[in-house]
Amino acid sequence: MSHPVKRAVIVGAALAAVFTMAPSAQALDGDHHNLYSPSACDDHWRSAFDFHIFFNSNLKGSYRNIGYSVYDFGSLKAGAGDPNHYPLRFCQIGASAPWPGSNEKIKNNAASARNDHYKYIGRVYYRSGYKGAQDVLSPHETIGQFEKVYNENASFKWTSS
Repeated sequence: MSHPVKRAVIVGAALAAVFTMAPSAQALDGDHHNLYSPSACDDHWRSAFDFHIFFNSNLKGSYRNIGYSVYDFGSLKAGAGDPNHYPLRFCQIGASAPWPGSNEKIKNNAASARNDHYKYIGRVYYRSGYKGAQDVLSPHETIGQFEKVYNENASFKWTSS
């Protein structure tokens, strides 16, 4: 193989390796989107994410919009080359006078929720891994105060029934 051809083959192989190993936007899982999507802290009435979890009862205080199931509110994978895990937190709202719950961890701190999805049921579980007692929100349902997982919530899952 001539020197220029050999070089082209090596460069082509290196580029192919980079492009096959680099994560695409589609390859990132729900944890990454729940952590970093702008929709997570958009005004909850306009967010692209359809589940809204609140620090206080009656949909008061800080909130977080959730778009994907969360196996453990205390340990989400960042993805995109970051091997660390991070807790999901309520949004930091109110610069000079932060709303109650701003930047607090969601795990074991949520009191109410609203499901704006037209089709799927949202389930908030007592334990990580979608286990234990749960509060269930049908499409377009609001719970002003969790009955079974009030300030004892560790995971969230979308289900079709």
